[in-house]
Amino acid sequence: MIMQSLDDDQAVEPVSIPLAGKTSIADYMIVASGRSGRQVASMAMKIADKLKSDFGRSARVQGLPAADWVLIDCGDIIVHVFRPDVRVFYNLERMWGVDDAPMAPAAA
Repeated sequence: MIMQSLDDDQAVEPVSIPLAGKTSIADYMIVASGRSGRQVASMAMKIADKLKSDFGRSARVQGLPAADWVLIDCGDIIVHVFRPDVRVFYNLERMWGVDDAPMAPAAA
């Protein structure tokens, strides 16, 4: 449902990272980008709302005021929605061993 919601909202480069066996914090981490703070906030709120309406699960959402990086803690799934420059800076995919992480744009 989360990946479909991100796809419906035209998220940039959504990635699902399996965490089972690597950490006890969650089974999956999903990382995606929005093109603006407004899109990041909208995608995050839509996921939280769908979790509540479809599954009866409340998600904890952090980072909405600035919407540079919004974290949605769904319990067994953690979702990070970034603005592109913030995503490249923190590079969570590389930290968790994903080889096709977004790269910083080449300097002119």
